Amino acid sequence: MRLNRRLFLSTAAVGAATLGAPALLAEATGKPRVVVIGGGAGGATAARYIAKDSKGAVDVTLIEPSRAYFTCFFSNLYIGGFKEIDDLGHTYGTLAAKYGINVVHDWAVDVDRDARTVSLASGASLPYDKLILSPGIDFIDGAVEGWSLASQNAMPHAYKGGSQAELLRAQVAAMPEGGTFAMVAPPNPFRCPPGPYERISMVAHMLKDANPTAKIIIADPKPKFSKMTLFQEGWLTHYPGMIDWIGADFGGGNVSVDPSAMTITIDGETTGVDACNVIPAMKAGRIAEMAGVMDGNWAPVNAAGMSSKADPDIHVLGDAADQGDMPKSGFAANSQAKVCANAVRGALTGSRVFPAKFTNTCWSLIAADDGVKVGATYEATDEKIAKVDGFISAPGESPDLRKATYQESEGWYAGIVADMFS
Repeated sequence: MRLNRRLFLSTAAVGAATLGAPALLAEATGKPRVVVIGGGAGGATAARYIAKDSKGAVDVTLIEPSRAYFTCFFSNLYIGGFKEIDDLGHTYGTLAAKYGINVVHDWAVDVDRDARTVSLASGASLPYDKLILSPGIDFIDGAVEGWSLASQNAMPHAYKGGSQAELLRAQVAAMPEGGTFAMVAPPNPFRCPPGPYERISMVAHMLKDANPTAKIIIADPKPKFSKMTLFQEGWLTHYPGMIDWIGADFGGGNVSVDPSAMTITIDGETTGVDACNVIPAMKAGRIAEMAGVMDGNWAPVNAAGMSSKADPDIHVLGDAADQGDMPKSGFAANSQAKVCANAVRGALTGSRVFPAKFTNTCWSLIAADDGVKVGATYEATDEKIAKVDGFISAPGESPDLRKATYQESEGWYAGIVADMFS
């Protein structure tokens, strides 16, 4: 993973700010204690809002192993050549220095719900009054025959931010003239429903100029996908004849791969490939399982404050949560984090708790200045986060509108990372 000078200096600041964290944590402050596991769109946002709005009344610790966080959202634009990897990297210095958050770069390896403690790989044990889990995703073992995490260098998943995206981009760039790129798309539910198809668009954009006779194959276990009409319209317009989508009705769910031979077998037909992106079925990050808050592959929550249905003192955000109608996205995690922060702060300090409202928008780039979006607003019910209304880009929109949609997404990215980290 490469870091530019700006990221290095910011990372060093975080290290300096957290050198004293174990000693600080060992001291009894008398304040209620919140521990947040996971420093992404859900966790970083929740930690910042609790610390900021409680004005020092709550002791907040953020546990995140990575000193530099690379967003998974917008990583497709890096693969397509619209971003550099350092554009996606962010550090935790401001959270520590400005808001007094104890930023601990370590792995959370266990949760004792009876004792209300979190164990770290370093051997430390952190007490909590409220625990917020925002661990993102892990992959289901055996979800794609022939693929495992041991195969991720040969056939990257690139569905967690950082080095995997760099690897996939390099493999696409190294494809021979007229070569074949393949993707194994995931089954529902999964992180970022339009994500695999935006990625196909970005790979096609990359190949269109550098390797125009290359072919792209998508093996998809689903009969349809998010923004399907918009993506297929865009592929026909910008990349005619390059992309072959094989859905469930045509054997797209009957797939195996051989990373050593670089082949993919779809419904019994084996094809040699030059680069292959395998995105397996997903589940909540492992710490949710260790905490005992999962039911199946995800962690059910109460919509009003994102508290776990297994434990009212644990809250689960973002991709890991089974919450109802919201998609698993960075925008959704950020929205849920603000609701959670308000509920946690209210429970610990007696401050006002506002009714829960949620929003989400997912933008996708199909080609240069050709952006589309889908989104909705949501409310908390007794059963779930429920969709209230929604919108989606229309086929055949004008180039000016599509360009404006893409520019809107750029503004959103700048806004959400500021909301997370500054």
